[in-house]
Amino acid sequence: MPEEAIGTISEFFARPVVAGISLTQTLKKGDKLHIKGHTTDLEFVAGSMQINNVNIDEAKPGDEVGIKVPDRVRKGDTVYRVT
Repeated sequence: MPEEAIGTISEFFARPVVAGISLTQTLKKGDKLHIKGHTTDLEFVAGSMQINNVNIDEAKPGDEVGIKVPDRVRKGDTVYRVT
């Protein structure tokens, strides 16, 4: 399946398991994501997303968004949208 890079991981928080993403493209709730890095390879559907502790359904390029992830990710990992 084709993928398009939409951002990079800027932060990771273990509790709750949340990643901070610096976006270069739009991200919507329900998008299928693939996070790939040196030791990271996760695929999941974007669920809970927040900006400054406010729940959102869509984020635009330039936003720093927090998103729940199923497992550990690392700073610098690339975030792809699976199309």
